[in-house]
Order: sequence, then C-alpha cells, then structure tokens
Amino acid sequence: MVTRQKSNSTWVIFLTFFLAYFLAIVPFPDWAMDYRPEWVPMVLIYWVMALPYRVGIGWAWFAGIVLDILEGSTLGLNAMALVIIAYITLSLHLRLRMFATVQQAGIVLVLIGINLLVSYWLQLLTGQTVSNNILFLLATLTSAVIWPSLFQILRQIRRSFDVH
Repeated sequence: MVTRQKSNSTWVIFLTFFLAYFLAIVPFPDWAMDYRPEWVPMVLIYWVMALPYRVGIGWAWFAGIVLDILEGSTLGLNAMALVIIAYITLSLHLRLRMFATVQQAGIVLVLIGINLLVSYWLQLLTGQTVSNNILFLLATLTSAVIWPSLFQILRQIRRSFDVH
C-alpha cells in the first residue's frame, strides 16, 4: 500500500510539471511575451521547498532538459539555470517555509531573476541572438505576483493527494 501512495504522489508531481510546461508554451501576443510568468521554475521552487528529500537537483536537471526540448533552445541551457535555482532553494528551504507567502514572493522574484539572467548569459555565451533590452526581467515581477496564488493551489493539491 505504501508503494502505491508513493507512486501516486510521484504522478501528482509529474502532473503539476506537465501543467507548468503547458502554460510555458501557450502562445502569447508579442507585446506580452516579456510578462510571461516562469511557470516551470516556480513549480520547481515549490516542490523543492515542500519536498526537498524527493525533488532536488536531479528533478531540476530533468525539468530543464524537457523545457529545452519544448522551447527548442540549446540543450542544457534551461537545465543549468534550473539546477542553480534548485540548489539555492534546497539550501534555503527551511527558512523559506517559515516565511509568509508574500515574503516568499520576494525570494521567488530574486530566484526567477537569477534564472532569467543565467539563461540570458548562457544564450550570449552560445552565440544565440538575444534582445538588447532588459525587459525580459519583467517576468520576475509577474512570477512574484502570481506566486502566492500558485503556492496555495500547489499546497492544496499536495495535501488533497497526500503527497509526501
């Protein structure tokens, strides 16, 4: 019976990542692309913070590789950025749990900013064409604004499916 619960809880985590991937590739108008929330990193931050012994660096690497494939970017680019985010979240997860969701949103703002900057720098290093403006960082604001609601939704999912 315990094995079945663990199996079901793994599928719940996979499902939340699937929904995050779906939201990450939904078409937006050109003017709104800079405002698109970073769904996959936010879901990763939640699961690493909630279940650090189950979701960690390996999950981050896998999630990044899948995101690279979906976006058609250089393989490993998002993976490296998500591994850095997962490492920082793992090292701070006990503190993050004590914060209110509004305070966590400030940390998420910084983490998503690091994620976007690492991706931007890696794109520059690999010779990809990137925009010259800093508007790509606007996604940090929308991600931070969405974080409290996303946190409550994911927490409710985790509790209702008894994911541990």
